[in-house]
Amino acid sequence: MAKDGERERPRQGREVVLPATNGSVDVLAGGGPEEQQLRVVGTALRHQEPALSGGFSVPTRHNQKLEGLLERIRQDAELHQLWRCANVNAIDRSHITDHGPIHIRIVANIALRLLRLLFDAGIEAGVVKDHGLHRTDAEVIVVLAAALHDIGISVHRHQHERYSLVLAAPKARDLLSTLYDEPERTIIVSEVLHAIVAHDWEETCLTIEAGCVKVADALDMSKGRSRIPFQAGKLDIHSVSAAAIDRVIIGKGPQKPISIAIEMNNSAGIFQVDELLKRKIDNSSIRDYVDVLASIEGDSETRIVPVYNH
Repeated sequence: MAKDGERERPRQGREVVLPATNGSVDVLAGGGPEEQQLRVVGTALRHQEPALSGGFSVPTRHNQKLEGLLERIRQDAELHQLWRCANVNAIDRSHITDHGPIHIRIVANIALRLLRLLFDAGIEAGVVKDHGLHRTDAEVIVVLAAALHDIGISVHRHQHERYSLVLAAPKARDLLSTLYDEPERTIIVSEVLHAIVAHDWEETCLTIEAGCVKVADALDMSKGRSRIPFQAGKLDIHSVSAAAIDRVIIGKGPQKPISIAIEMNNSAGIFQVDELLKRKIDNSSIRDYVDVLASIEGDSETRIVPVYNH
């Protein structure tokens, strides 16, 4: 993963561009080192999923607790297997988009980026206002919530946010065991669980941290995320519209703290923006701080589906 001011190029998969503080860009995408750090089993590998050896990474900016959390996550064999089990249920069995380790890494990075843009605009985190903790603790909350938000899909896709809570409560406490003492550990766990359940688009977000996770989840929308079901022949509005999204660019806006620019190759991508992203933003705690602009690049649209026959 690129550090601030450096640039990392994807090997394959989707692309999310986050302007760094010095004007360069960080690129988050599928792929990673060739060797896996932890052994994972339980999948027939009917889909191609790049290894993530040490690949769960975010720019920590010297946040020591966040650095400690990343190290605990990288070494947690159970969590890595939950990510893989979730993706087996999502892709191999349900034929929907990626919900595994690549999606998790992208959501964590986007959520952290959104949070820091809000900090830059003077908007304070819930855990700071309501519990007297620090912005560094809010960063731990959004990254840990992103890491755990979809593990409930290992049980079932339907109502997975609730299943994620069941699995995440002990897992979050374990991951934080060497980083926080009580009562701070219980505060962080509670805030993480709130962000997890609130990533359901219908659930109300009560904190800025939860809003960042919710919107970040919807922003992993580009064509790489639908690559597996689309190449497998699944043609529906979800796979086709995701194939129409080329890039998502996140940065500081001229009018609002956060600007999201979505580059499309086909107007089918409007479904991703209007039906999926918009409803999550509208029901988040950060809706007043976000501007979204979607546009089609070039003079003509790309033909995504040559022929459709039902």
